[in-house]
Amino acid sequence: MLRELKGVADELGLGGALAAATRSSIRLRDLIRAVRACKTAAEERDVIAKESAALREAFKEQDSRYRHRNVAKLMYIHMLGYPTHFGQMETLKLIAASGFPEKRIGYLGLMILLDERHEVLMLVTNSLKMDLNNHKNQYIMARDLAPDVERLLEDANPYIRKKAALCAIRVVKKNPELVEGFADRAAELLHDKHHGVLLSGVTLMLAICAVDPGTVDKYRPQVPLLCKVLRGLLQGGFSPEHDVGGIADPFLQVKLLQLLRVLGRGNADASDVMTDILAQVAANVEGSRNAGNAILYEAVNTIMGIETIGGLRVMAVNILGRFLANRDNNIRYVALNTLAKVVAVDKAAVQRHRGTVVDCVKDADVSIRRRALELVYALVNEANIRPLTRELLDYLGACDAEFRPDLTSKVAALISRFAPDRRWHLDQTVAVLRAGGAAVEERVVRGLVVLVANAPELHAYAARAAARALAGGGPPPEAPLLLWSLWTVGEFGEALPGGGGGGGLLEGEEPVALTEADVVGLVEAALRRPKAPAAVKEVALTALAKLSARLPGQVARIQSLIDRQRSSAALEVQARSCEYARLFAHAALRPEVLERMPALDEAEYARASGAPPPPPAGGAVGAGGGDLLGGEAAGAGPAAAAAGGGGGDDLVDLLGGIDAAAAVVRESSVSGGGGGGGGGGGGPIGLDDLLGGPTLAAAAAPAGGSGGGGGPIALDDLLGPAPVAAAAAAAAEPLGDLFGGAPAAPAPAALPPIVAFDNGALRVAFAFERPPGEPPGTVVITATYTNNGLEDIEGFALQAAVPKYMQLRLEPATSGSLPAMAAAPATQRMTVVNSLHGAKPVAMRLRLAYSLGGAPVLEQAEVSGFPAGL
Repeated sequence: MLRELKGVADELGLGGALAAATRSSIRLRDLIRAVRACKTAAEERDVIAKESAALREAFKEQDSRYRHRNVAKLMYIHMLGYPTHFGQMETLKLIAASGFPEKRIGYLGLMILLDERHEVLMLVTNSLKMDLNNHKNQYIMARDLAPDVERLLEDANPYIRKKAALCAIRVVKKNPELVEGFADRAAELLHDKHHGVLLSGVTLMLAICAVDPGTVDKYRPQVPLLCKVLRGLLQGGFSPEHDVGGIADPFLQVKLLQLLRVLGRGNADASDVMTDILAQVAANVEGSRNAGNAILYEAVNTIMGIETIGGLRVMAVNILGRFLANRDNNIRYVALNTLAKVVAVDKAAVQRHRGTVVDCVKDADVSIRRRALELVYALVNEANIRPLTRELLDYLGACDAEFRPDLTSKVAALISRFAPDRRWHLDQTVAVLRAGGAAVEERVVRGLVVLVANAPELHAYAARAAARALAGGGPPPEAPLLLWSLWTVGEFGEALPGGGGGGGLLEGEEPVALTEADVVGLVEAALRRPKAPAAVKEVALTALAKLSARLPGQVARIQSLIDRQRSSAALEVQARSCEYARLFAHAALRPEVLERMPALDEAEYARASGAPPPPPAGGAVGAGGGDLLGGEAAGAGPAAAAAGGGGGDDLVDLLGGIDAAAAVVRESSVSGGGGGGGGGGGGPIGLDDLLGGPTLAAAAAPAGGSGGGGGPIALDDLLGPAPVAAAAAAAAEPLGDLFGGAPAAPAPAALPPIVAFDNGALRVAFAFERPPGEPPGTVVITATYTNNGLEDIEGFALQAAVPKYMQLRLEPATSGSLPAMAAAPATQRMTVVNSLHGAKPVAMRLRLAYSLGGAPVLEQAEVSGFPAGL
């Protein structure tokens, strides 16, 4: 039959039109239904590819009958993230059409499919000008019609009353000044028996409350009537006109619950009146279909949003628990998202569903996994950290590669925050390093190094754990585990042969039988690993150098292994091997240079790195990491005093007049903490110092400096020393001529970093550097943006303003997205030139714009506490 119809169409010259109609006959709702029915991403891509091909063919036919439908489908495809550039011209054709439906879709497509970067946008200028100058446009809403709309709210025809209420919603949104005239009329609509009028009336009341919060108190006396209407829907008989899946008018029930939530928020009396009906909704509505689930979801939001008793909240959380067991991924995601908000109100009730939430971490849908992981992170406490960590570690070894970095980061953060004791902390973090592999972040390794250094009672235990990791019979360890194991063996390797110097085995620990040769062999195997990164070889060389001072019987072998790397293609490996080889010519000084690294203060490290503070535990070593083997002490410069006078007035209007509409603006003035000579607020802590080795670069720092650090700690520094760059004068330092060459002049004191802004979640730190060869007033500022919160920050952008006597040049930031839990900080460089250097201080005001949880946020801060001498 279809073949015959096509033949007739070809004879009449309508073949192309029939083909276009056949290809583009699918409606938007059918496309949405087809996409939602896809079980995998591959199926979704196949559906979109076929529909995109059909749209291309339809656009080629130049058929205008279905153009608006095709552009609507094109917008949906664009919202899913697929390319739609081939249909941009179709939006311009719709805008140029004479009909209002075509123009409406065309302008909507223009806003969604195009932006200011598209050159085709210039073609729409003429159409816009014609539409703006068209005085015959019958769709413009006149302000003078508002009284007529108000009068029609009392019309005898319920259809007219419903349409008038819908029109009133648009009026009050466009012109909030007219709210007063509609407030009383909207409340009168609650007495109407017609469901359409009731629905539009409740929606109008919600719009009025949103536009004018002062009307909420005026509408609270209507709460008993709203409860009566809702009870009537629950207990009423079957009505075919309003029945949806066996539920009476779910749309009206949802709106009633939303209005009750607005009226009950912050008012105990109104909340008490609606408690019974909310319990009835939660107990009687069936959740087998989407209509019932929508009502239950709104009921949960209402219960959690008003002043309710604990029993009702438990009922709401139980509903969300049933949602978690639903097969529909959308319902499960909604449940997880809502539970994440409920945790802040009633964590004990959510704890009952902890097992189900942990199961969602293993779901196939990545969105559900991420949301469940965030919820697990919020649920963990000292009581359940052990079982939850065990389950998460079991899943870590089997999860997808793209999900592993996020999971390892959060599991490590949980262990660090809630560890009951140091040994358990060590064991579980090593398990994370083993299961997470290459996905483990540097800061996890750095944190474990600091933990071990501050736990003398675990030095031997950690050395044995590191030896097991290096000699394990399973799959070869990845770089993060290798780095920590090599550092630990290098620092405490003398405890391994025969257990000498390390104390006995701890409870439940398996013995490790190693000789001195075996210990060196473990490091040698890591050094000879064919595909080992350069960082691993660098740390292995440092470990060998340190073992030469701890295992005297292996000095010759260690010297031979180091000499072999002097011809390495990696510059840093070659430099370290040459430097360490020179140390063997100074047998008397070598043990002093390669002595054990002083323990870094854990609290100071946590502050500098943004990590959670260490849990209280016995046996903590409180010594600071002051001189760190003679290296340049962090923060050895002079104390930074707050800049005084002269610059403040110039900043008053620097960022004034910025449109902050639809954003949450919070003013704050943050003083950055400059580091003092003995304080911990100095520059980044060089983990060259931290991971040991002959840190002879600038030995002019005082030996008594404290070891805090105000900035991030680089793993290169943590896991081994940098090449020797300069030495102090020979008279002041006995090691001055160790590596030959003339003594270099001491480097100028480094400018200490400051915290320019910190609101608990977003942290902005400034590090300063004077570029060589530039005037004294020139400084390069490296801004580091860290998100310490639980939600990702998107669309981050920083703007800075300085007084007229200064010049500022901003470079692009490395990223506009800041993952939660300080997973991936972003950096941005800016160059500041102070033309009145020495006369007026540096002053700056910041504006930070970003999106948090989908809501735009705008922060402003005036930076003070710049280091003296800028």
